[in-house]
Amino acid sequence: MRRFLLLFLMLTFPFLLCATPQKPEFNIQRTDAPIKINGKLDEAIWSRLKGISDFKQRDPYEGEKATQKTIVYLTYDQENLYVGAHLFDNAPDSIRALLSRRDVETKSDRFGIMLDTYHDLRSGVYFGLTAAGTYFDGVISNENNFDESWDGVWDGAVSRTNDGWTVEMRIPFSQLRFHNGADITWGVNFTRAIARNNEEDYLVYQPKKEQGFVSRFALLKGLHDIRSAAKLELLPYVRGEAAYLNVQKGNPFNSGSRYTPDFGADLKYSLSSNITLNATVNPDFGQVEVDPAVVNLSDVETFFNEKRPFFVEGASTFRFGRGGSSNNINMNWSNPNFFYSRRIGRAPQGSLPAYDYADKPSGARILGAGKVTAKLGDNWNVGLLGAATNKEVAHIQLNDKRSGVEVEPYTFYGVGRAQKEFDAGRRGLGFISTATVRSFDDPRLKDELNKNAFSFGIDGWSFFGKEKSWVLSGWAGYSRINATKSRMLSVQQNSIHRFQRPDFKFITLDSNLTVLSGFAGRLSLNKERGAWQFNTAIGFIDPRFDVNDLGFLWNTNVINAHIATGYRWTDPGKYFRWLSVFTAFAANLDYDGNRTASFGFSQFNGTLLNYYSLGMGLFYNIRTKNIRRTRGGPITLNNPGIGGFYYFSSDSRKDIVAGFNGNFNTDTNNEKSYGFNLNLEWKPADNVSFSVSPGYFVNLPKVQWVGAFDDPQAASTFGKRYVFAAMNQHTFSAGIRLNWTFTPKLSLQLYAQPLLSSAEYSKFKYLNRPNSYDFKEFTDIHYSADDQNYTADPDGNGAAQSLSWYNPDFTFKSIRGNAVLRWEYMPGSTLYLVWTQSRSDFSSDGRFGFNKIGDITNAPADNIFLLKINYWLNI
Repeated sequence: MRRFLLLFLMLTFPFLLCATPQKPEFNIQRTDAPIKINGKLDEAIWSRLKGISDFKQRDPYEGEKATQKTIVYLTYDQENLYVGAHLFDNAPDSIRALLSRRDVETKSDRFGIMLDTYHDLRSGVYFGLTAAGTYFDGVISNENNFDESWDGVWDGAVSRTNDGWTVEMRIPFSQLRFHNGADITWGVNFTRAIARNNEEDYLVYQPKKEQGFVSRFALLKGLHDIRSAAKLELLPYVRGEAAYLNVQKGNPFNSGSRYTPDFGADLKYSLSSNITLNATVNPDFGQVEVDPAVVNLSDVETFFNEKRPFFVEGASTFRFGRGGSSNNINMNWSNPNFFYSRRIGRAPQGSLPAYDYADKPSGARILGAGKVTAKLGDNWNVGLLGAATNKEVAHIQLNDKRSGVEVEPYTFYGVGRAQKEFDAGRRGLGFISTATVRSFDDPRLKDELNKNAFSFGIDGWSFFGKEKSWVLSGWAGYSRINATKSRMLSVQQNSIHRFQRPDFKFITLDSNLTVLSGFAGRLSLNKERGAWQFNTAIGFIDPRFDVNDLGFLWNTNVINAHIATGYRWTDPGKYFRWLSVFTAFAANLDYDGNRTASFGFSQFNGTLLNYYSLGMGLFYNIRTKNIRRTRGGPITLNNPGIGGFYYFSSDSRKDIVAGFNGNFNTDTNNEKSYGFNLNLEWKPADNVSFSVSPGYFVNLPKVQWVGAFDDPQAASTFGKRYVFAAMNQHTFSAGIRLNWTFTPKLSLQLYAQPLLSSAEYSKFKYLNRPNSYDFKEFTDIHYSADDQNYTADPDGNGAAQSLSWYNPDFTFKSIRGNAVLRWEYMPGSTLYLVWTQSRSDFSSDGRFGFNKIGDITNAPADNIFLLKINYWLNI
């Protein structure tokens, strides 16, 4: 322990002696003269203001003076902040101006302003324009996390000049949140990108070997008598949807054509300059973007990102367990999400009785939702969210008799989040609490869904050293679910818990259980400054922990630890502009003390002088135990093995950009997988980009899961036969995207994703004994082509009964895509025209062939056409 403390002091003592640098200060002047936002800086006020111009490079030559001069002017009136900028350029014909949709990053010249309006040194907002007039804006959290999902309502314009280009912005104070008062101080920073040089200039930049961005901002003073008073913003919408679907012939509920009008409204009310209420009535949560198709052969749920505007905006307020540290490394660890907003309005979960035809809702209608976000008192960040979803009924017909079946009950979802920052963000402490409460009208659903679920978590961080050289951060959480005995028995045996495992010693299946509660937590230490990097963490998730009613949980029953170190070269050298090397060791235990993962890992990443990037990583796994392979059965062993990844990409400034990446894994039993992706982007014009990303993946396990079967003769495996097979799986997919931007506010996006995945199963076998990698192949096995069933006898003429299972071979083909025309016809008001098409086909032929991709065009298609228009009202 003494040696550790001595080493810690040696590393941090030099930073303790460093003085905090003096921040630049600027006083803003008020104006009452009108300013027309046309990008030309032709009002008299701009010539009377003192400009801000001392910009420094962060890239490519850190700390050096910017290669081109930039002058920024700031002024304000009672309701708006005005920004003017003259971006000089000695080669104006080389200014890069690629037109794109809002917030889509391109290699264009651009200018932006960042504001820490609460002056908490940790959060902020940003607004910017490219040289083509494309808007970008968003929020900043935890000093360095940029979230582009927030779209403010503001005005901006650009104009070309003989000596460069100019920018004008009008940012309403109603779009900002701040503490009002007589003496207001904000943090402010500016950025400029000069694309042809890959140059990033800042008024105040974050050194590459250090962390902390918002806390370095300059000080903006002189604001007074500004108004972000109680204002109401309404965003009503109307929507029409026409769906032409491939339905079962004779379906009495759907002829294949369905037309659905709808309307609703979002509301934003500023209770004060630092408290905002968002609410929505009958919200339209239809996604404009489609989720990618996936083939999931594991027992772990697939995670999809949230795309619905109401939940996306302000999501950073509810982020939990990731504050403080700038480097939240996860080595064989998946942090639970206490709040996963896609649970709200999810597809109904209730089962259906026997039917000939059925009409089941695609999602639970959200009756209403609201949230309050605020900055209270002395740096309290607060967020409250509540939503109620409707009872959903499916209509079924059996033997010409129709009936309605409840498949989702009335449900309330609630989330509370608060976080307190101390000493200018050097320390923080917060909590999160979630609740899911269901009201069942149909008693049948009580045995299929939890009655209620609650969770509570505490998180925080503390920096050490005068220059915040180290940070200790962590979180701890508690969950509790309540259900009937029948439902709880099912919960205990699902893929997250697996209490039925016959050799699970820590906990056993309890048929009388109605309440399940558990704990989880993680603690990490990260070095925030310097060329040397260091990170270590330890975390645990109790087997009884469960937040899946309103969160997302990948697994439980894990104790994880890692230690990682590396070095980074940030100054250009003989071959590289930037280079880093990284080494880590990690291990997992379960709650019985079994080592379920243990590996060493090394990687390097670099950017060459010509701005090509490359990297690779290698890892080595030792022999460990597998508690998931038998899906509720006994432990097996994992063989030692190696694996890795690699990637390469060309200069993103060019009209044609290429890159590829790949990975591979193999073990001592010659089980292996490998795959690669190719990424190509072509920019034939300044407003058009076309990209295609084909990928090919091969998976060749020797023991792929098939099923578990009762067999009293299988005494060594606790009365069950756990059947596996060798699998030969090939998967091809591609993302194809065309972006055509007509103006900064009018764009067309086309997207398509073909997917082909085939798998053949052979050499069927069963687990011969637990706690081993001993599998015995069936010798007496038969296949019936008529009913596509396998029949196998484990012991020939012995006492064991024959086993039977359906042919697991498959080929899944799909293509899905959409076309989205988006027009922001007025600030904050948008019209969408969307066409979404999907085709899919499934067969039991497991042979892979690229010729099958073309066959998918013969599959019946589902087509959905959507028109949506909303109108922003500022009352």
